[in-house]
Amino acid sequence: MTYFDAASSAPLHPVARQALQASLDEGWADPVRLYREGRRAALLLDAAREAAAEAVGCRPDELTFTPSGTYAVHSGMSGALSGRRRAGRHLVVSAVEHSSVLHAASAHEAATGGEVAEVPVDRYGAVEPEEYAKALREDTALACLQSANHEVGTEQPVAAVAEACRTLGVPLLVDAAQSLGWGPVEGAWSLLTASAHKWGGPAGVGLLAVRKGVRFAPRGPADERESGRAPGFQNIPAIVAAAASLRAVRAEAAEEAVRLRALVDRIRARVPELVPDVEVVGDPEHRLPHLVTFSCLYVDGEALLHELDRADFSVSSGSSCTSSTLTPSHVLRAMGVLSEGNVRISLPPGTPEGEVDRFLEVLPGAVSGVRERLGAPRSPAGSGGTPALVVDALGRRCPIPVIELAKIFGEVPVGGTVTVLSDDEAARLDIPAWCEMRGQEYLGERPADHGVAHVVRRIS
Repeated sequence: MTYFDAASSAPLHPVARQALQASLDEGWADPVRLYREGRRAALLLDAAREAAAEAVGCRPDELTFTPSGTYAVHSGMSGALSGRRRAGRHLVVSAVEHSSVLHAASAHEAATGGEVAEVPVDRYGAVEPEEYAKALREDTALACLQSANHEVGTEQPVAAVAEACRTLGVPLLVDAAQSLGWGPVEGAWSLLTASAHKWGGPAGVGLLAVRKGVRFAPRGPADERESGRAPGFQNIPAIVAAAASLRAVRAEAAEEAVRLRALVDRIRARVPELVPDVEVVGDPEHRLPHLVTFSCLYVDGEALLHELDRADFSVSSGSSCTSSTLTPSHVLRAMGVLSEGNVRISLPPGTPEGEVDRFLEVLPGAVSGVRERLGAPRSPAGSGGTPALVVDALGRRCPIPVIELAKIFGEVPVGGTVTVLSDDEAARLDIPAWCEMRGQEYLGERPADHGVAHVVRRIS
């Protein structure tokens, strides 16, 4: 089985495995005790903290180990917001943050009545530093921005946003989960979070860095461990493995980034050539080296993932049909790009070139098979004759509303319209995306007795 989902969780690095096994014999005791076993465990913990702090770019006493990356985000956000409650309750996030950030923002809003400002992104998934700066106010307690996006790989202008925050005295929390294994985060950030299993360390270890001088008040019962920011007994063997693997992947990062970027460039270039009606999303230049995402018209994302799984490829998707919420990925929605038939490829270090070539051989057949089963159109639109048509796609999930639109679009003349009735949230993203890909005009939504009426005008 070929694993192409490192952005979800990277395979355990060999150095992490070795460090974990070795430290199981040495790091089991309580590191706050003064007897020999406790001192030995404390030495391991201190060495791990120094190694991790060096990779992050902070002081060892600024770094806390947490039970997960999500815990680090929640603890970091709540602590910073509490520490700056006198400054205000206003919180700024980008529209494409990881769900852990957005969930913490919602909790802050519900618990305190604080306002949350969501900064929009461009079609590549990046914020504009000027727009982010405009969202900052005198009562802004905290700003959050990921270093690179977890779904499309786009790198964010952290340094420019950090400078805008510094000018106004607002601390910036950076979620560096996806990028920390590739290098340190540039800019004058105030807080930083990360997760070990994203770079090949063991699951269950997160990092929270809080710069000296940042007002921070840990929430919850007090605890003497990890500066009170992550209560409970530390998993020292896992922490040692996390720090050791971070140092190892950093040593390999420069060379491996060049190799994987070339493989991803091949996927970005070849997929649109091999598969018709595909949109490759994310910034083509300012991106993580190992990640590429594309969406296929007229394709059910879950069905495509199953086809690729049968061909021995493990990939992920942001399509609504692959989630329990039945709504498209908030990242793809914020970018305004096609969500149906979405595939995310994230190559782990060491991925053989031959496996990428094999994926490119398998993908066209997998996509065409799914399209055929769904009855997707094969030919371009004809000359048309009926000036206005209505497609009733109520109760049917994408990509079916888009497929039905494409099937009858040739029956209207240039200047004519097709109205698609749909109650699927994904249609609000995918029908406009279809229009852009096809060079047609999306006239917007209209009220309907049930669902929403999406109106499309034929202009070519």
